[in-house]
Amino acid sequence: MPSPGAELDYEVVDVFAPRAFAGNPLAVVFDADDLTTAQCQALADEFHLSETSFLCAPQAEDADYRVRIFTPYAELPFAGHPSVGAAHTLVRTGRLAAGTVRQECGVGVLDLVVDEEGATLSGGQPTLEDGPEPGALAEAVGLSAADAVGVPAHVAGCGLPFAFLAVRREVVDDATPIPALLGRLGVGEGVSVLAWDAATSTASARAFARDLAWGEDPATGSAALGAGVWLVAAGLLAPDGTSSYVVGQGEARGRPSVLSCTVTASGGRAVAATVQGAVVPVARGRIRVP
Repeated sequence: MPSPGAELDYEVVDVFAPRAFAGNPLAVVFDADDLTTAQCQALADEFHLSETSFLCAPQAEDADYRVRIFTPYAELPFAGHPSVGAAHTLVRTGRLAAGTVRQECGVGVLDLVVDEEGATLSGGQPTLEDGPEPGALAEAVGLSAADAVGVPAHVAGCGLPFAFLAVRREVVDDATPIPALLGRLGVGEGVSVLAWDAATSTASARAFARDLAWGEDPATGSAALGAGVWLVAAGLLAPDGTSSYVVGQGEARGRPSVLSCTVTASGGRAVAATVQGAVVPVARGRIRVP
């Protein structure tokens, strides 16, 4: 364990960002192998971004590095924007070569393909469960039951499960979570409120996460991956083969984000998904170990 007062290098990058000061900001802490869980949690709280990635040497033989992911409140087994941002930062700073890198995290070893602009993440094994009644979920996010558009609110994910609520486009920005109601519904790690445009295969989405105390996330790679699983199950994307879709997020937070995704399906069920986005560095420095 590093002694309190020692310092570690870090960077802050914007992930799924069309430009700097957009997308989802991420703190990336280097050489974090010796940090305790309590020290990681204290540092994540100090950064107070939606997530912080702590980079360590791998423990799995087939991995290039290991990442521990923390919100200000809890450690996560997996998350999308911390994975994409960490991988791109390792390559951009010369610690790994561009191309395919293998990330070890709480859900296993995952592949990312990194280029100059950003990274593409292959999610974990898709999961799908029945979700709450859509009208009840709409009311739990401050909308009316009539705002739901009649699509099942499955709980879906590729490492981190979210409930997906399809609503009319004009009410997406009106969603305001009611934590007590969401807690009673058992909606996994969070809820994505979205409007689906079949003509452009685009979802206009907002995501609210339990581990952010039901606060809003400006870009959520894990929810974007889960959206593909849900879209296939709901019959909104093809039941077989690979489909592309885009998730636009963050407008309500003033941090527009673009998440470019694919989902591969067989027999009406998703078997794999990817999410890709740009990563823009915005800050670097050293932080004291608590």
